[in-house]
Formats: sequence, C-alpha cells, structure tokens
Amino acid sequence: MENKKPFFYDITLRDGNQALKKPWSTAQKEIIFNELVKLGVQAVEVGFSGSNDMDFEACRHLAGIAPSDIVISGLARAMEKDIIKVADAIKHAPKPRIHTFIAMSPFNMKYVLKKDPMDIRKIAAEAVRYAKTLMGERGEVQFSVEHFGDCGENIGFVIDSLLECVEAGATTLNLPNTVERSRPFEFVKLVRQVRKEIPENITISVHCHNDLGMATATTVESYFAGSGQLETSLNGLGERAGNTNMYEVAVALHNCGAKTPVNLSRIYETAIVVAEMSNIPIYEKAPLIGEDALAHRSGIHQDGALKTQGMKKGAYRPIHPSLIGRDDGEKYGFTSQSGKTALYEIIKSQGYPISVEEAIRLVPVAKEQAEKLGELPTDSIIDIYLKEIFETEGPFEFISFKKLDNGPKDKFNLKFKHENREFDLTQEGDGPVEACLKALAGAGFVQKLVHYEQSAFNEETKGAQADAMTVIQFETPEGLVITCRGKDPSTQKANVKAIFNGLNLIHK
Repeated sequence: MENKKPFFYDITLRDGNQALKKPWSTAQKEIIFNELVKLGVQAVEVGFSGSNDMDFEACRHLAGIAPSDIVISGLARAMEKDIIKVADAIKHAPKPRIHTFIAMSPFNMKYVLKKDPMDIRKIAAEAVRYAKTLMGERGEVQFSVEHFGDCGENIGFVIDSLLECVEAGATTLNLPNTVERSRPFEFVKLVRQVRKEIPENITISVHCHNDLGMATATTVESYFAGSGQLETSLNGLGERAGNTNMYEVAVALHNCGAKTPVNLSRIYETAIVVAEMSNIPIYEKAPLIGEDALAHRSGIHQDGALKTQGMKKGAYRPIHPSLIGRDDGEKYGFTSQSGKTALYEIIKSQGYPISVEEAIRLVPVAKEQAEKLGELPTDSIIDIYLKEIFETEGPFEFISFKKLDNGPKDKFNLKFKHENREFDLTQEGDGPVEACLKALAGAGFVQKLVHYEQSAFNEETKGAQADAMTVIQFETPEGLVITCRGKDPSTQKANVKAIFNGLNLIHK
C-alpha cells in the first residue's frame, strides 16, 4: 500500500502534561498550543477534560482559539460522563474529535478491568456510538485499544472489536504501545494485521511509549506498515520514560523521503521553549536537540566531520543542523581521544591563525593535559597554542636584537645563547631578517628561508597596542619545511622571535 502523507497528532498537552510534576495552567497550555500551530501539526489532543476543572477550562479555551485547519481532540474513557465532558469542552472547535478508549489486552481485561472480553467489546462500541451522536456530522470519533501492544495472543478478537467500532462511527483507530515491552517488529506486525483487515477509508493511528527507548523506531516503522496517523509528543514528554518524540519521527520520515507537514526549522526553538516550561532539561545527548548531539571528540570522527562540514549530508551527522533551526553547528571537543582536527578547529574558531602542521605539533602537549583533566576548556587550548607556537622551547635562547646605525645597509646587534654558550654578533643586511640570518650563519647556524610574511596578530588586546606577527618557513637539509611564528609589539623583534622559534623546532 502506498503511504499517505503522515498525519501528526500531538499529545503534549494531554499525555505530556499529565506526566509533569506540576501540570500546566491554561495560559501555559496556550503557549505550547501556539508552538504546535507554528510547527504545522494537523491535530492536537488538548487534554483530559474529565480529570479536573482546570483541564476542562484549558480544553474549552484552546478549542475556542483553534485555527480552522487543525483537529482539536479530547480524551475520554469509554464512559458516558467523560464523553459528555469532552464534547462540552471542544464543541466550539472548527474540527472537533472525541477520543475514547478502553483496554483489550487479555492481561488488562482480566486483572485491571476485571471484565469479560465480550463485555469490553460492547462497552467500546457503545462509547463510540454515543460519542458520534454528540459529534454529529461536524466532528469525528477516534477509538483507542489501550495496551494494544499486549494483544498479540488475541489479535483476532481485537480486529473484530475494531470493526464494530467502525460500524458505530469511529473513523480513526488508534493502536497504542501503552507499555513498550518488546522489539518494534512485534508491534509493527500487529499494526500490519489490523491495517489489512480494516477498510481503507479508516485511518490507523499509533501511539508509542518509550519504556525501552524504541518508540521512535516503532512509530516510524508503523507508518511504513500502514499507519497514517502518528501520535507524538514535543521533547518526548509523557508518562514514565515518555512518548514518541515528534522531532525524531518527523526528521526520520523526512530523511526517508516522506513529505512531512511539520515545519522542521521550528524544532530546535520549540524544544527549548518546552524544556523551560516543563522544567525538564534537554538531555545533553538527546537526538537532534541535545547540546552534545553535534559534538565530536574522537579524532577519526572529527576528521570526517571537518571534511564534510557545510555539506547537506555529514560524515557523522544525520542532517544539516539548519534543517531543524540550529545555528550552532558541529562542535569539536578535545580529549585524550582527539587529534589535530579538534585543535585546528577550536583555535581557528577563536580567531587565531594556525596551520594543520602547527596543530599536529600541539597534539602531544594537549593530550598530556587531557589525560589528566578530561576535555580541555577552550581557554586551556589557547594557552597551549600561545605557549607552544610563540614560545617554542629548545637549545636556543633569544636575548636581544637592536638596530645600531644607518648606513648603506642596516646594521643590527644580535645576542642569544645556545646550550649555555652566549653569542654577541653584529651584522649588516637589507632589513632585520637578512641581518639576523647572516649573523646566525656566521655562528654556524645556517638556515634556508623559503617563506616570510608579517601581519597584525589577531588577538583581543583590551586597549593595548596590537602585536605584529611574523610567519617564517625554513627548509631543512632533508627537505622538510618548518613553519614558525613570532609576535611582539616591535615588528623587527617579531621577525627575530619567529626565527628563533624555528631554530628550536629544528634543533630540539
């Protein structure tokens, strides 16, 4: 059977709300309701109006402000008084729906309801029939088999009961995995059986709880097994471990090519609003919306993420973050498991110049610290960068460098130490770099310069004079090119510091 466009039926204001330690007021429910409208869901279950006066008033208020294209539903047990309450609460909605339910699993019928199965079937059909008389032609009736996931051994009885509910006026049949107990395939197999026996014009719905953490998988697979309506919740709010998370289902279907009606770009902003209002923080590893959901700490993952950065499909992410309204993008954290990519990206993101070669040089020092401290804060990484790149330790110690006089060529004095031997050299040259290199060559330290550039150092100076930064590349006798940097308020000293950092890199 060809899958129709998924119909998202949101249960945040009912199943999600009733699971909160402090249920929402009418005003708070209205905020969440408006978020649902912006998301583009097609139906909203606004509450359980028979539970208390506050919920009744909230249901009535939301029904009164509902847009004309959204189904407004209210939950009722298969009892006349509950059904009347719902009908009263949602009667002003443009598209009202009464959602009534009763359990049909052998376990619940025997131990909870303590009724004969045929009596349960009769109660179900009569509840639907009565709800339909209250809804008339304008509204709809949905019937749920509570604990449908436990109905494998009496599925024939359930299907026959559902057919009677259809005859009584139900146009949507909801199949809840009220308590998730086994693998998704077992539940989906039951959904497929129901879909095969129920008339095509009747919508099959699924409502999956997350007790074993597979509600999203079960819901998505149920859609491909013929379930047209998907009951989901914002942030996965719901009883116990929660309900199917709407964001995960919508994005999974999107990735599978289904034309989801959900405004995916609203997901991240909505998730933050719901977390604040429910007082339930978003788990940092939560799929899609968690703070750490886009973080990479393994060196292999960081390398792949960097190489596919900005692409619609990433090496280690299911979507581009912008799809769900995230603008923070992928993150790189440095731990003992990380490598050059993380250092390169973190340092570069802070506005500091760095090459891949320099990032490789920093890895051993950063790993040593990370082994002791865990993930390194950005400030610690920048401290390592500044020390290791601009203050390279080795056998050469720069003491001073100054210009002596003006002549046909500039003359400079260079003082430095090499393995406790002090040098005091004067040399001419066309500028400080040539003079310094000639002085070093005269002392037996010949270097081959292959690249030179100087610019302002990109660092926050807090009102102080900006440093000059020199970048120099030396080629070793073995043909290896070494990049070295130096910074100083004096441009000529920045040059010489870069040279000595290069010497220490080559000779340490």
